Amino acid sequence: MPRLLIQNVDAITLDEQNRVLKNTNIAIEGKRIVAVGEVPQGFVADETIDGHDHVALPGLFNAHTHAAMSLQRGWAEDLPLDRWFNERIWVAESALTEEDVYWGAALAACEMIRGGTVAFADHYFWMHQVARVVEESGLKALLAWCVFGLGAEQEIGGTTLERTVEFVAQYQNAADGRIKTILGPHSPYICSPEFLRRAAEAAAKLGVGIHLHVAESQGQFDQSMREHGKSPVAHLAALGVLDVPTLAGHTICVTDEDIAILAEKRASVVQCPKTHLKLAMGTTRVPDLIAVGVNVALGTDGAASNNDHDMIGVTRLAALAQKQARHDPEVLPSMQALKLATQNGARAMGFGDSGVLKAGAAADVILFNFNRPHLRPRHDLAANIVHSARADDVAYNIVDGRVLLRNGELTTLDEDKILHEAEKRAFRLVGQELRMVREYKA
Repeated sequence: MPRLLIQNVDAITLDEQNRVLKNTNIAIEGKRIVAVGEVPQGFVADETIDGHDHVALPGLFNAHTHAAMSLQRGWAEDLPLDRWFNERIWVAESALTEEDVYWGAALAACEMIRGGTVAFADHYFWMHQVARVVEESGLKALLAWCVFGLGAEQEIGGTTLERTVEFVAQYQNAADGRIKTILGPHSPYICSPEFLRRAAEAAAKLGVGIHLHVAESQGQFDQSMREHGKSPVAHLAALGVLDVPTLAGHTICVTDEDIAILAEKRASVVQCPKTHLKLAMGTTRVPDLIAVGVNVALGTDGAASNNDHDMIGVTRLAALAQKQARHDPEVLPSMQALKLATQNGARAMGFGDSGVLKAGAAADVILFNFNRPHLRPRHDLAANIVHSARADDVAYNIVDGRVLLRNGELTTLDEDKILHEAEKRAFRLVGQELRMVREYKA
């Protein structure tokens, strides 16, 4: 197995003691970290990285995104949620093709690798094309093929629940274990109760979970109360959806009773703060969720609403949004924010052996170049990353012991070709006569 040695690096371990180690070493063999600190006797590295003036951190996990929506970056600006869907997003997606999804996801992969993301939870269409990108890029992913349950004529590519079930079974643990799969009904405000119940039954039979959008707005909450007499969370619980592992994107408009349900059902919630701010959706109640034991992770959402896949920026906004909303500067301190962006996301996505720098953990490691004015002085390395670092400060991105970004250079993807092809397809996508395939009414 290949061996990699990172020497003389400062390390934010995110272990139980929140240790920050100075001038230490990280030894990697195959897919695992074998030592943090003293190099094992007899360890001979195939590659040695000089970590001087660098800071090591567990890789970032983007726990809710729509990777191929990078093709719609900048296409739906400064609109309320209903117009954002009806006038732009669902209209443009009516022209989406399989190959568009491949190139859009490839564009996102380049950006994510450069920004320190090691894994992403994707919820979109033609997931076998996203799986192709994951295989080629070296990233990890939890893939959910989005389906609305409205009939083939209103689905992207005419998909069905049965087709998505086939995808889950075929791609589970593909790419040498880097791909995990999950079912992806869109949301309780689009999918019928019967369809959601069928999806939950299918997930239970497959032994997987469900990734969907939950309670994104007050309008969706009010719609659920009118139509079902229950909040979106309570509605999902009554249908059995939360009886399987659930990744609940956004989850903004919730009651105390909803939070108790999420804790009881051991669901994971994903805050996407940049989208929430940009679309004026509200703020996920992260401190309340954490207080009762809900696993809270972070996501970028799609670039059509977020405009980037920058998990460093998301982590910063996650902390700032909570401090502002609670009028409390002590809420979500830097070390906790980093855990939401790393190990909490890893746990939500089924990669629970990642998110910490210690012997036996997955070798998902990123290195920040701290030889930059905005990262000095180094009083508090965690605060520097959360509140000062930029995506392009990431110099190395290592996934399962494989270097995907080496001193700022991508090693697995043809970035120039991807940039050209993705932009060409993006212009085609919005440059023809389009139709709306469904309507957002919440």
